[in-house]
Amino acid sequence: MKKLISLKDLLNIIVSALIYAIAFEIFIFPNSFAPAGIPGIETMIQQLWHFPMSIMNALINIPLVILTFFIVDRGYAVKSGIYSLFLSGWMFFMEQFNLEKFLYVAPGNPLAPLAGGILCGVSVAMVLRRGSCTGGTDLVAELIHHYRPQTKMVWALFALNASVAVISYFVYDCNIEPVMMCLLYCFTLSQVSDLMLRGWKEAVKFEIITEQPDELAKTLIEELGHGVTEIPAVGSFTHQEKTMLICVVNKNQVVAFQRILERFPGTFAYLHTVTETLGYFKKMKK
Repeated sequence: MKKLISLKDLLNIIVSALIYAIAFEIFIFPNSFAPAGIPGIETMIQQLWHFPMSIMNALINIPLVILTFFIVDRGYAVKSGIYSLFLSGWMFFMEQFNLEKFLYVAPGNPLAPLAGGILCGVSVAMVLRRGSCTGGTDLVAELIHHYRPQTKMVWALFALNASVAVISYFVYDCNIEPVMMCLLYCFTLSQVSDLMLRGWKEAVKFEIITEQPDELAKTLIEELGHGVTEIPAVGSFTHQEKTMLICVVNKNQVVAFQRILERFPGTFAYLHTVTETLGYFKKMKK
């Protein structure tokens, strides 16, 4: 088991499962709308037959985790299974108490799906960064992809989420508001989780044409703490030999970078947004 999950992963799972449970118990259940995917199906079953979601979540995810363990990836399955068990445990724990004072009850108010989406987005990003998932829909997607790798999972997941939204119209008394709240929840969750995941890896790449490569490179390294790559370059208009410097920096260093360039007249630069950095990318110690 030590090889499959670390203490850091376990603590991450416990906290992220708690955040997800709070989102459902405080913002989603009291406001009569179903979120996306399998959790949405579980929510609608609870709405119709008052079957505790804490038990449903475990019953649905345990078979999926077992299949994923033997078919796809053991480490991924173990982490996802532990997450599902802790999520069910947190929900069961909350069900034993009267949380009426803490519930946000405002049916039709967009703040409910916004808050729920934000919390669930944080939870999803936390587990994805540790090589796991929140179970349910993600496990189904992994199994489908294993047997049919050519399947475009984006469309498969879209079809599942769209089905939940349509069915929720009939479950919640043919009311359009739960459908709209489901869509708002889905959008918020995806935006928050994507922002958190990209926020750790996004950077900015500068490509600079200069006649003072040594001085500029030294200044960038000393003041920004990132390495610089030099590439010989020739201007097609003047045929003058110059040097191109390439430097990837953190997003919050862009202004400092621009101020450095102002000290070197005649320097031309442009930048690209880097969606992800791999390998060694840390600020060097001065």
